[in-house]
Amino acid sequence: MPWTGAILSPSPVKSCWGWVVMGEAGREEYKIQSFDAETQQLLKTALKDPGAVDLEKVANVIVDHSLQDRVFSKEAGRMCYAIIQAESKQAGQNVFRRGLLNRLQQEYQTREQLRARSMQGWVCYVTFICNIFDYLRVNNMPMMALVNPVYDCLFRLAQPDSLNEEEVDCLVLQLHRVGEQLEKMNGQRMDELFVLIRDGFLLLTGLSNLAQLLLLEIIEFRAAGWKTTPAAHKYYYSEVSD
Repeated sequence: MPWTGAILSPSPVKSCWGWVVMGEAGREEYKIQSFDAETQQLLKTALKDPGAVDLEKVANVIVDHSLQDRVFSKEAGRMCYAIIQAESKQAGQNVFRRGLLNRLQQEYQTREQLRARSMQGWVCYVTFICNIFDYLRVNNMPMMALVNPVYDCLFRLAQPDSLNEEEVDCLVLQLHRVGEQLEKMNGQRMDELFVLIRDGFLLLTGLSNLAQLLLLEIIEFRAAGWKTTPAAHKYYYSEVSD
């Protein structure tokens, strides 16, 4: 089933583990400097005059770059939201949104192959789809069509063979970002996810100290109502930075 839905409003600004997403869609402080000059111009035009460019091409460019650039994958949701808003205002259409969601769905269906082929690409994909879930809204609610795909990605990150530092770091970052929203949409799956996380923390041998610390932090973060107490913030952040 295609992932579709009207996009109306972004979610609040959030920050976690040292990086911040600027949430105002009108601010064009997007991280596009890593693109070549022609692509930068394509993206700038899509933001200002979406009817003047091939928006399906724009969607593919954004997804392709998100799978290669972890920094951009954290910012891309805001850009996508801005293009969707600009297209809706200009023409009342959803060519870009449709192309974006179709491409996300294609990558989701081959996610195991992606993970086997490129750990960085896999981590970037999870970051990107969570970023899109965080920003795109249907009637001011997260897109239901993305709830289970996002959960499936997080479940994969919590499997015993995924509890390396790179995937644990990704898992924790995304739960900081969208965990509370996901739990509101499907609390049972969140309970099941945290059973996996707790089992990994308690039972799996060979976890690095950093992976253990991150898993413990996210367990306590959820237990505290998706909030970090001052004492926990001081403990975990000082540990991570040491």
